[in-house]
Formats: sequence, C-alpha cells, structure tokens
Amino acid sequence: MLTTVSVRLLDVPFHLDRPFTYLPPADGIAARVGSVVRIPFGPSNRLVFGIVTAIGEGDGADLKTIREVLPDRCSLSGEMFGLALFLSDYTLCTLGEAVRTLLPPTLFSNRLNVRTERSYTPVPDAIRERLSDAGRGKIRSEEVRTALESLLSDPAPKKAEDLPLTPAQLRTLVERGLFTVSEREVIRNPYAELSAERDAAPIALSRAQTAAYEKILSLPADKPRAALLHGVTGSGKTKVMLKLLDGMLAEGKTAIVMVPEIALTPQTVGIFCRRYGERVAVIHSSLGAGERFDAWRRIAAGEVDLVIGTRSAVFAPLPRLGMIVIDEEHEHTYKSESDPKYHARDVASYRCGVNNALLLLASATPSLESYTKAKNGQYTLVELSERYGGARLPETEIVDMREELRHGNTSPISDRLAAAVRETVERGEQAILFLNRRGYNTALQCRACGEPIVCPRCSISLTYHTGRDGGNLLCHSCGYRARPPRACPSCGADALSYLGFGTQKIEAELSAALSGCRVMRMDADTATGKQAYDRMLDAFRRGDADVLLGTQMVAKGHDFPRVTLVGVLSADSSLYVNDFRAAERTFCLLTQVIGRAGRAERPGRALIQTYSPGNEILSLACRQDYPAFYEAESTLRRETVFPPFCDVVVLLLSSADETALFRAAKDLSDRLLSLAGGEYHDLPLTAFGPFEAQVYKVNDRYRLRMILKCRNSPRLRALLRTLTVSFADERKVILSVDINPLSV
Repeated sequence: MLTTVSVRLLDVPFHLDRPFTYLPPADGIAARVGSVVRIPFGPSNRLVFGIVTAIGEGDGADLKTIREVLPDRCSLSGEMFGLALFLSDYTLCTLGEAVRTLLPPTLFSNRLNVRTERSYTPVPDAIRERLSDAGRGKIRSEEVRTALESLLSDPAPKKAEDLPLTPAQLRTLVERGLFTVSEREVIRNPYAELSAERDAAPIALSRAQTAAYEKILSLPADKPRAALLHGVTGSGKTKVMLKLLDGMLAEGKTAIVMVPEIALTPQTVGIFCRRYGERVAVIHSSLGAGERFDAWRRIAAGEVDLVIGTRSAVFAPLPRLGMIVIDEEHEHTYKSESDPKYHARDVASYRCGVNNALLLLASATPSLESYTKAKNGQYTLVELSERYGGARLPETEIVDMREELRHGNTSPISDRLAAAVRETVERGEQAILFLNRRGYNTALQCRACGEPIVCPRCSISLTYHTGRDGGNLLCHSCGYRARPPRACPSCGADALSYLGFGTQKIEAELSAALSGCRVMRMDADTATGKQAYDRMLDAFRRGDADVLLGTQMVAKGHDFPRVTLVGVLSADSSLYVNDFRAAERTFCLLTQVIGRAGRAERPGRALIQTYSPGNEILSLACRQDYPAFYEAESTLRRETVFPPFCDVVVLLLSSADETALFRAAKDLSDRLLSLAGGEYHDLPLTAFGPFEAQVYKVNDRYRLRMILKCRNSPRLRALLRTLTVSFADERKVILSVDINPLSV
C-alpha cells in the first residue's frame, strides 16, 4: 500500500467540487491537510492549484503525482482549514472559493508581491586605494572623487537616492568593488506613523461604562460567549472595547476588531495603533494588494496581536484568538454579496466557538437578529443608555416638505434647513447633510409618452451626472455611460425633463444659496483613489469645509466635535421600497446620522426633511427610541414570518437568453417541489415564485428568483446543494443561492 493524498481543486465548478486522489510529490516534500499544492489535472495534465483534504493509503494504480507543495506560509493551519470547510458548507460555495477567501490572491500569482529595498555600503579600503595616486584604475571625475571622499567619513549603508551619484556612476562603482549591495524585504504599512505616536494612558470609564465592562468581564472565560453592547450614539462604546482589549492582550491572547468600511478612518485606526503600537495590523479594501499581502504575512508570522479591519478581517489567521469585536454590527457591509455569500457575524461566531473566545457585538441600532438573540438569552445584553461626558442627544425636528411646496419652495432644501446651515456656519461650527443619492438628477423622462431613459443593459433609469464635458447619463448598476439625447428615443418628442435630485444638485444649490459656505461633497464620485475617504474626512476635521454633504459614507462612524447640525434630505426615500428590511434600514440610518451632531460640549440639532411627517418609523428614529422600534418591528415580522423568526433563501436564476431563463425557472420550481415533497418532506419550507428580481435585467442578463422561508440547517443545505448540482448541465442559465441576503 502506498501513501495517497486527497486533493480538492481551488478553481472548479460546484458540481465537480470533490476530492481527487494523487501520489505524494516525487521530491519528498511532505504534504499535510491544509497544504496548497499544484497538480496535473485532466487529459492535458494542466497544472492547477488544489488543497490537501486528507492523507490515506491506496494501491497507487494509475494515480498522478503532485508536482509541487507550496511553502507553509501559503497553507492553512488546522483551525483555518476547518474554517474553510465551515464556510463552504454554510454558504454553499466550493471549497476552492472558501480557500481563496482566506488567503491573499498574491499567493497564487506567478510572482509573490514582495517589495525589497536595496542598500549600498561603501568599502573604505577599496575607495582609498582608488583615490590614491598609486591606485589602479584611478578615478578621474572630480564629482565622483568628491562624493567618495565624503562617504569615507560616513560609510553606513544608504539607499541609492541618498547617494550623491547618478545610477550609471553607482553601477560602475559597484562593478569595481567600491560598494557592496544588500537587499531586504520591506513591509508596506501605511499606518506605521500612527503606531509611532504611542498613547497608552489608562482608560478612564464612567460609572455606566464600568458597569458594562464588568458585566462582560464576568462571563465565563473557559467557553465561548457572546455579548451585545447596545449603547446610544456617543455613549463611549469604544472605551469599553479598549478596556477589554487591554486585558485580553495582557493575557497573551489576540483579537480582531471589525468596523464597517466607511468607519475605517485614520481617527478610528489611530485609536488602536497609538495604543497598541506595531503589534497592530490593518486590513481593508482601500489598501493596495502589496499592503494587504504584507499585513497578512505579519499576521501569519505571529507578529501581530490585534487586527483592525472590515469584513474580510474576520479571516485573519491569528493564533490564541481571545476576542472578536464587530462594531456597528447592524451594518449591511458585513454581508458579502459575492461567493462565498457569508455574513461576518456567522464566521465570527464559528471562530469564537472553536477558540472559546468572546464575541462582542456593538451598535446603537442592533440588527433585529442580534437583539432577538440578546432578548432570548443567547447573547448577554449590555446597555449604555446615556452619552459619555454629559453630552446630550441632538434636538430633532421633522420638516414637512409638503408645507414647503405650499409656500412656493420647490428646492430640495427647505427654508428651515437653509437657515439652520447659515446660522451654524456663522457661529464657526460645522454641519453634515445626508442624501442617499449621488448624481445631479435621478432620472430623465419624456413628458409626452412618460417613458424614462433606461440603461440598454439594465432595467433601471439612467442618472444624470454633471461634469467638465457637459454631463452624462450613467447607470449605477453596470457603469454604462451616454450623452443625454435631444429627443425621446421612444416617441421622438422633444419633451425630455430632468427629475429628482442627487448630491451634485444639492452641492450646487447650497453653494448658490449660501455664499461663502464651503461645501465638501463625499460620495462614490468624489471619494476616488486610494485612501480618498481618509483624506477628505481629515480635511473636514481640520475645518477645511463648513458642510460635509454626502451619501451613506458620511452617516455613521464619525466623531466631529465641531458638528452641531445634521440635515437629512428625503428621509423617507428608503422607507417605501419592496423589502421587509426597509423600516429597519431607515430607522438605523436616521438614528446613526442624527447621532453625528452634538458629540462634544456644544449642543446638537437635527432636521429631518420628509413628505411623510406622520410616519412612525421616522418619529421613533428622531427620539432614538430603539426599544419601541424593536417591539413594533419584531411584532410585524413575527406575524408575517420574516427574519429573525425564520430564515430566507433566494434562488436567483440569470441568463442572457430570456427564453432559456423561463424554461429553467419552471424546471427549478418543479425540482424544488419534487424534493420538498419527497426526500426532504420533513423540512419546514414555504416557497414563492418564480418571479422577476427587483431589477429584472442587469448587464444584459435577465433574472428570475424564488424565495424560500425556512430554517437554516444541514438538511436544508443538503436540499439546496442537490438543487445546485442539478443545474450543472444548464449551460445558458446560472443558479446562485443566497442564504439570508441583504434584501429580498
């Protein structure tokens, strides 16, 4: 019997995601479970990547041999391999997709993205000989002689740019032995300067914060535990986290602190880097590939005790994991919308279970799922009901935009909001204005036939954006761009009208109405480039602008002491959409943005513009009354059977061929009904559809979906896996499965 190795491929369709058996590599390098290998596959023996899943024995007949075992740094530890298996099972992705999620992409490139730094060290004896009159190959250039003479008094290693020599001169001198060359790897860390500014002062907690800290600390440390830190905006949840981290790191354990993408600013990262120094690594999407690779290398090498980052930070390969913190845990950015379609909260829960660690969720507006678990005792509920340092919650006023129209104001900015901004700026204070729409106008519509200008690739209206070239219509789904037509493409009438408003239009109207007011617009159109968010937020914090206008990226996670006014334009725009989470999403967003005002000694004020002033959700958000919102919303969800009182699965079919799509949709429905009535008859399951997705056509692909109300379980996932595999032969149609998606 020979030793055999079971390998699953990293790039393979779902229906082929199974083990293949190989012989160990001929060079004798041992492969272990979790090793990444290169193997010959298929009739052409094309070299592909795979991961070892088991070591066994067999007769070895007709087996191919593993060509290469990648270094240990490219492999998964026992815990991380288990995490990959969990991710594959829980989200119905292939094991290869899970492995690639856990490892940086650079590891699979032909050349590792390692940056090196070259140093040049003068050789004094060789230089003196060449400078002497008797030396061989006497140096005749006075410029070079002068440069070499200066280096005799300072022969330390130097970078090429620090030497008074041209590249050609330096190259010649190296060839003649007057310099030795050495190289070392350079770790790219854009936050290194923050780590150098150490601030390890003791954390002073208020009475309420101390009670919260002690309640979390009292949880048994020898088993997994979870706590929900529910605190109003500005209550000082971060200080409680820091106090817990101090103790955790002092015990020699490691920790992960996760934040939504938009909250990851120099201010946020700086708090942790200044406190814990170089033992901190930062992971988020704005980093370059090399910076992320170097952060991962430091973590894998055990040089890091604390990882700060966005959703993907939950996969940091830290040993001795003691705590995972998910700040603003209600945020939608913690759910991935591409394979693997995981929620960071589920992954964090798994990792804390494996490591007997603490899972700490924190939010002023917890998700209904988390708050229900806290109410049921699955999480420990910890409350902070007052702002830190005596600061008061902002006074909030609802502005009825119907009254503005009656008084002749057709602007999207109410007279009251314009006056409040003017008064705020005149006092030397700052304001934040929130509008969750970018662009200038949201639609271009024909007054004759009523048809809007729609993206030719997607079934959504094009948004008008101004620009130096005179403006374009842009699709916010696929990126299609076109010049505005002069006549209606549908009926040919010269009756096109621009409708709606976005951040560009508000910026223009503010600048026109308030002369001298400095407006900074921050949305996906202005915050482009590496770390653009950071630079803009720093500039606003320095006082380079009076008003920060933007989309969701300005709404939460920020602490600006001089901001005393918050204005919300079109507060009900997210309320009346066809999604069971619409009320929750609106409440959370309004509560968070209102909480940006009055966080220091100056009182804050918030103005909420709406055409539905009597809406209960808006009133509850203005009062920051989460318990009342939870009771009302959870009652509705329970009666209509929606999460957290069930799980929801979306089966999405997409195809460029509309006829093939409808045929596949009927097949999907028939197969599901057959399985649910047969082998899986014991599963509690309610199916709806097939029907059109909310956006029927995206990037030239038509989409139909089925929605299942169910309970997530191994049996349910087995049913979904069977359905997915059954579509392997359907070449024109793609079936994707999303368990508990962001929207339905």
